[in-house]
Amino acid sequence: MEERWKEAPRQEGNAELSRKLGISAMTVRLIRNRGVEGQQEIERYLHGSQSDLHDPFKMKGMEAAVELLIHKINEGRTFRVIGDYDIDGVNATYILLTGIRRAGGRVDTAIPDRIRDGYGLNENLIREAYAAGVDTIVTCDNGIAAAGEIALGKELGMTILVTDHHEVPYEEQADGSRNYVLPEADVILNPKQADCPYPFKKLCGAAVAYKLIEALYRSLSIPEKETHKLLEFVAVATVGDIMELSGENRIFVKYGLERLKNTENLGYRALIQVNDLGDKKITPYHVGFVLGPCINASGRLDTAKRALSLLCASAREEAERLAGDLKALNESRKELTVSGTRQALEMIENGPLKDDRVLVVYLPDCHESLAGIIAGRVREAYYRPCFVLTRGEEGVKGSGRSIENYSMYEEMSKVKELFTKYGGHPMAAGLSMEEAQVENFRKQINELCVLTEEELRPSRVFDGVLHLQYAGEQILKELELLEPYGKGNEKPLFVETNLRVESARVFGKSQNVLKVQLSTAQGVRASGIYFGDARKMLETMEEKERFSMLYYPKVDEYMGKRSVQMEIVGVK
Repeated sequence: MEERWKEAPRQEGNAELSRKLGISAMTVRLIRNRGVEGQQEIERYLHGSQSDLHDPFKMKGMEAAVELLIHKINEGRTFRVIGDYDIDGVNATYILLTGIRRAGGRVDTAIPDRIRDGYGLNENLIREAYAAGVDTIVTCDNGIAAAGEIALGKELGMTILVTDHHEVPYEEQADGSRNYVLPEADVILNPKQADCPYPFKKLCGAAVAYKLIEALYRSLSIPEKETHKLLEFVAVATVGDIMELSGENRIFVKYGLERLKNTENLGYRALIQVNDLGDKKITPYHVGFVLGPCINASGRLDTAKRALSLLCASAREEAERLAGDLKALNESRKELTVSGTRQALEMIENGPLKDDRVLVVYLPDCHESLAGIIAGRVREAYYRPCFVLTRGEEGVKGSGRSIENYSMYEEMSKVKELFTKYGGHPMAAGLSMEEAQVENFRKQINELCVLTEEELRPSRVFDGVLHLQYAGEQILKELELLEPYGKGNEKPLFVETNLRVESARVFGKSQNVLKVQLSTAQGVRASGIYFGDARKMLETMEEKERFSMLYYPKVDEYMGKRSVQMEIVGVK
């Protein structure tokens, strides 16, 4: 299905804002295309600093949470931080462990085993904490949907503090209103609570944990610079959990990745070195596609405790060994993912699933930890919401990845009676169910789907036409003002028309890189590069005399020489 290209709407007032802000009208347009409006907001977008982060005490429950922690620390009570096995949960766990320990607390951690425990709190973890004499459980990146498990902890006499960022569970009433169901924890920190006045709602779990430690340190007069040392962990989690890089998240990532480049953390330093990034500027791309998958691979194929051990490593040799192990695990994960994705695509192509608007693919023998990655690959291939289900030790487990206009969590809530457990976001979700319900789930989720043919056709918004003769170093300097890029703050995309291939070369281990020399109808020449199905892309370019290109200009550095190169996203 051919992708639609749509130019972002042109807006009035760019020239005036350009004069006031001292930047070009094109840069103003690019920023406004990303939903940032008004002089004050654009200035914060361009120059926002750590002083622009919101006061943590604006979050509902923060004063009570800090009082509780200080009271328990002063009484000498024991804490257990219970996190999650993904990149957000591991970094959130590290932040809370470091912060509570620095404040004088006696604290250890437990991260659920993906296979044995599943996501979040469960009765085993509660009972294990009770048996170990734990007084206070602090959750991170989970807990908001664990009403039953938290009730058990309270029955056993434990104190429970929830820090989470996931959607609050609800029951839909006959009149369409929602009755939100909160667990009976002692304190809940989650900016997505309906009555939480915290101004920014899109924090990841590690950012909520950071806010708690920031408030705790401030209350104990611990120097602010110690709080800032934790920013790099928030940055990695924010990018790795695919949160929008707007508002506070943009500041977290901008300053956190600057710190990560010269990190004092032995674990991240070793992971950066083992992935040959020591001499590079660390960007969201490196976190999302190089470092992050190594952290996630631990929780997928082994135990996330190994990733947490890396962050907690106190000796260089230990950190280097653990970093090497995680890199090797990630290589194994890549091979398994390729195999699982191939199987899923074959199942869709050769069966009745191809006609479904919501794809539910059951791969019984696939490693359950890979379901989310494979669902994402299938979604990219078909541009449809996709759930990939696998056979677990107890029933079926699965993960979903969505598209715009389809809130996965809300749609699942309409058939929640089919699940033994579920949760998530609009764009991603997890679930457990009995095997007998798999086909019922596929049928019902499709019957309820109201996505139109137009909504099921992929589209890409570009920022404007930029002719190659103007895509030089000056443009690149201006584009740097928009970094860091990521979800919600995507790289600017431009269109050039009437292009022709002068020469081309396909290379790479999987023949997945295409380098081309391009020329315009006016005789302007430029170098381009494409990553993906290189031969298919070259065929598309050559089948017509001229073509249009969707691209992003970037600097190519090779053998000490700098040149401008066009990174090709698509052609027509």
